[in-house]
Amino acid sequence: MRAEGRRFLLTHLLLGVLLAVVLFAPHQRTTVRENLSLLVGIALMEGLFLLSLFREHRQGGAGTGPYDIILLVWALMLAWELATSVWNVAHPVLIPAPENVFDTFREQWKTMLLNIGYSMELLLTGFSLGLVLAVGLGLFAGWIPRIRAFAYPIANIMAPIPPVVISPYLVSLMPTFRSASVAVIVLGVFWPTFLTTVNRITSMEPQILDSARMLTPATGTMVGRILLPYVLPGIVSGLKVSLTTSLLMLNFAELMGATHGMGYYVQNSITYANYAHAAAGILVIGFVVTVLSALTTKLQTVLIRWH
Repeated sequence: MRAEGRRFLLTHLLLGVLLAVVLFAPHQRTTVRENLSLLVGIALMEGLFLLSLFREHRQGGAGTGPYDIILLVWALMLAWELATSVWNVAHPVLIPAPENVFDTFREQWKTMLLNIGYSMELLLTGFSLGLVLAVGLGLFAGWIPRIRAFAYPIANIMAPIPPVVISPYLVSLMPTFRSASVAVIVLGVFWPTFLTTVNRITSMEPQILDSARMLTPATGTMVGRILLPYVLPGIVSGLKVSLTTSLLMLNFAELMGATHGMGYYVQNSITYANYAHAAAGILVIGFVVTVLSALTTKLQTVLIRWH
């Protein structure tokens, strides 16, 4: 408890230094905006830190992880504030002041929400389509040797090819950017999930397969009642990686011709040298990835609670 108290004190001493610099240190940059949005952002981060401590204490005790993370955050924020607003030693255009970046959230929140919604719509469409196709075809390929002999070598060739490599071609080939973005996500999800599904079926315990064959079920019954429940835990456990990877592929595709989306927002901001907006957009993408990861973890506990 004494060690934890020292860590708690250290984190808040560093937070106090950061707040003192933000509130009282004279700014040498004339372009620095009001610090209210930055202070709200710091308060939200502190709230998340305290919430994580509370949750870990409820689960039996807090480790050093939350303290190490928040110490790094406060140290980076302090260095950022000193290098830009106070000392003005960072590049005045490429590295905007934290006040300007956080004030972008207040100024651009409607635009950001619109772009997040557009990206999430494309992401869920492409991800759901790719996942359903991969699992459905993978179940039949894993169970029927002739289909497996045909499809598995093709999947082994296609899976290592990053969809982002062919995304410029898809953007040119497909009738709309929306369809091209969906195709990029589908390809990124389909091949790895297809291979995982086939491999899990082919590695099933012989006792399970022998017991199932004794009942002579139809192919549809075998696939839906025996194979799918067996591979479902592995599929669900890989959702987090697949979903976050799909979002990164979508953001990359949005850099090449989109008119909406978070990738477009960042690219458009960089094009017009508005790096405060670009940095805010990058932070939003990181936040969205974190939220998706947390939601996927929660979904895993619900879908495979029986496993």
